[in-house]
Amino acid sequence: MIRSLAQVFLFAMLAINLVPGRSSALEPKLPQDSWPQWRGANRDNISSFKGIKTDWQTKPPALAWKIPGMGAGYASVSIVGDRLYTTGNVGETQSVIAVDLKKQTIAWSSPLTDSSPKHGYEGSRCTPTIDGDHLYAISSNGQISCLKVADGSLVWKKNFETEWKGRMMSGWGFSESPLVDGDRVLCTPGSAEAMIVCLNKKTGKEIWRSPVEDTGSKGSPGAGYSVMAISEGAGVKQYVQLIGRGLIGVRASDGKHLWSYNKIANGVADIPTPIVKGDYVFGSTGYGDGGSALVKLQRTAEGVEAVEQYARAANELQNHHGGMVLIGDHLYFGQGHNNGFPICVDLLSGDVKWGGRIRGEGSGSAAITAVDGHVIFRYQSGEIALVEATPTEYKLKGSFKPEFQERESWSHPVVCGGKLYLREQNILMCYDLTK
Repeated sequence: MIRSLAQVFLFAMLAINLVPGRSSALEPKLPQDSWPQWRGANRDNISSFKGIKTDWQTKPPALAWKIPGMGAGYASVSIVGDRLYTTGNVGETQSVIAVDLKKQTIAWSSPLTDSSPKHGYEGSRCTPTIDGDHLYAISSNGQISCLKVADGSLVWKKNFETEWKGRMMSGWGFSESPLVDGDRVLCTPGSAEAMIVCLNKKTGKEIWRSPVEDTGSKGSPGAGYSVMAISEGAGVKQYVQLIGRGLIGVRASDGKHLWSYNKIANGVADIPTPIVKGDYVFGSTGYGDGGSALVKLQRTAEGVEAVEQYARAANELQNHHGGMVLIGDHLYFGQGHNNGFPICVDLLSGDVKWGGRIRGEGSGSAAITAVDGHVIFRYQSGEIALVEATPTEYKLKGSFKPEFQERESWSHPVVCGGKLYLREQNILMCYDLTK
């Protein structure tokens, strides 16, 4: 009888997801098509929406609306329900801005800093991370803050420099979007004694810090301009990040530095978010001494090691800063430093399936996102192109130039609920992609 009761209790726990290590079914659920953080709900840069209009040659997407008020910066957007969130330099401060999507008005704007941070390419970089009733954002001068989504009021904040002696690999400002994992929030101050830190998301109290010494001569000390990913490679949950010295992995339970891979680091800016699939991690950086590589994570007596599967030099394969998307076993991104030449690469072999020298519909680097079997390229010059996500050949479905374009169109595009959101400095544009 006791055994039967125990079994019933276990099955009940499974039914409501209360077994330790699993999320609770009582936690608030996200709307089906949300984009609550950098690279979307699954951090894979793929929208769940189905049914977009794909014939852009004859009739490109129509502008639904546009509004000002985003401030200056290059941050992308997060969307949950009827609210959109971004960051920007507004007046004399760097702020989080919340937009009411039904009314197309600013719901609130809350300052993160007392003044606008000063660095190269001034403006915000962080895409806020939305988690239930709170959001998390990192200012470009290195401060992580927790705000209430209802009104933007401050819950807690921590400064990278004063708390952890934080530093960047170069002088363009902190560019990270924080990672929320269960009851924790993680960020990358970039110091040798606290390269990555793990905080209690409700209070900001430090849980652990991960010391990471320089492990190679390429690149520069400090944090890169990347955003970390979660891996279960080699059976060990870990956080994978691209820092000034290349790729690293730290154990999720206690922050222990597990492995490093230095070969793709460059001395200016290591930027793209690493791509994780199973035991594999793909990384790429721009500039003259960057490049691309795939490593496989394997267990050792001491922990985990990263074994190189292939490496490609900067003049062969590199993503500057527009990001990459993995669909099936194939990577899609803009190839080349200061170029967004469309390319499709087999993840496991590194073989180019097509592209790499195709000029594309615009100029400069290309920021991308994926939706409904297609990849959207947003070029630095502003043009938006739709390309079918197939490894067989380059299939352009059409392109258009948005109504407003200013400076470098670096903010990553987002597709949510059949709408394409383009942040261009102070302006937010919304295009309808539905049939």
